[in-house]
Amino acid sequence: MSALCRHLEVSRSGYYDWRNRPLSQRALHDAQLLKQIQRIYTASQGRYGSPKVYQALRQQGMRVSEKRVARLMRQAELKARVEKVYRRMHKARAALKALPNYRLMLDAPTGLNQQWSADVTYIRHGRSFIYLAVILDLWSRRIVGWALSYQLNADLAIAALYVALRQRKPKPGLVLHTDRGVEYRAHAMQRWLQKYGIRHSMSRPGRCTDNAEVESFFKSLKAELIHQNHFANKAQLEAKVKQYIGTFYNRKRLHSSLNYLSPVQFEHAA
Repeated sequence: MSALCRHLEVSRSGYYDWRNRPLSQRALHDAQLLKQIQRIYTASQGRYGSPKVYQALRQQGMRVSEKRVARLMRQAELKARVEKVYRRMHKARAALKALPNYRLMLDAPTGLNQQWSADVTYIRHGRSFIYLAVILDLWSRRIVGWALSYQLNADLAIAALYVALRQRKPKPGLVLHTDRGVEYRAHAMQRWLQKYGIRHSMSRPGRCTDNAEVESFFKSLKAELIHQNHFANKAQLEAKVKQYIGTFYNRKRLHSSLNYLSPVQFEHAA
């Protein structure tokens, strides 16, 4: 200890005075706050970064700065799961005849079932892929329909649409925005859209930002669920996706675009 004190150029008495000194009030408050932060972080299964943890604390009536939350999380090495999404358009999709992109023409939705957005992503399972199709209400960001399949085809897209139609019962005039995938351009899919009076809007070639809300959902899903778990089979994956969407994403997950409410909370508050 004497050699260490000499190296640091401090006295032995000064070192022992520092070591035996009680924690400051701020340090005690930080320790108490960190416990609350860890509880929220654990409840989100590591999905929340400091902005959402800060908003969750505010909703619980705690007065604290966002910078302080970020500092404590950084010191405790509590980081949100993140995932980059890469997509490459197949040449055949780019060659398809385009439908109008109504999203560029319309104002943002102001209520339920005015504008939906749909897309498909793949989930690696062993040496094969399982495909997930989802439909999202652009007003509340709520996932209103989804389906899983080993096959990427119109049947998968229609299965997700059927769930959404059954749950939401939209009036004619709804706009459904999709990418240029053949599963959405198929005659069977077009017949369903015509039957329910749904206008089909399509993204521009290579512009995944036209469908940014669903892309954001896929990014969250893969970071917060898929890449953190192993799934023995399709049934197990389906059960976990159902739990993630129905229990967490739609009902609990805070969305910055919704003033830090969940989609269900946002719809009920309207």
